[in-house]
Amino acid sequence: MNQDCKHKNVINVIEAFVITGCARGDIVIIPRITLIQTDYPFEFKIIQFPLKVGFAMTINKSKGQSLSMAGIGLRECFSHGQFYVACFRVSSVSSLVILAKKGNTKK
Repeated sequence: MNQDCKHKNVINVIEAFVITGCARGDIVIIPRITLIQTDYPFEFKIIQFPLKVGFAMTINKSKGQSLSMAGIGLRECFSHGQFYVACFRVSSVSSLVILAKKGNTKK
């Protein structure tokens, strides 16, 4: 992380580096949010970071796995056989996301 953004006693935010998308390369601050549940006879408050857990595995580790959603990063070169294995870990094309450098794909 950026050494210039260190703050003392800051526990309500996460400093993060964006690796994909239109904000790629930016440093962002993610604050904790407060959720108040009122659909119960009592009221309680949850304070949490709005983050989603992500997992990664190598293509070799994915052999034999069935995944509901998969993303493939094509930044490093690998064989066509590995690409084939990675693509067929999901049951439908709509569950597959392929990340490639702009201009490096063919239709």
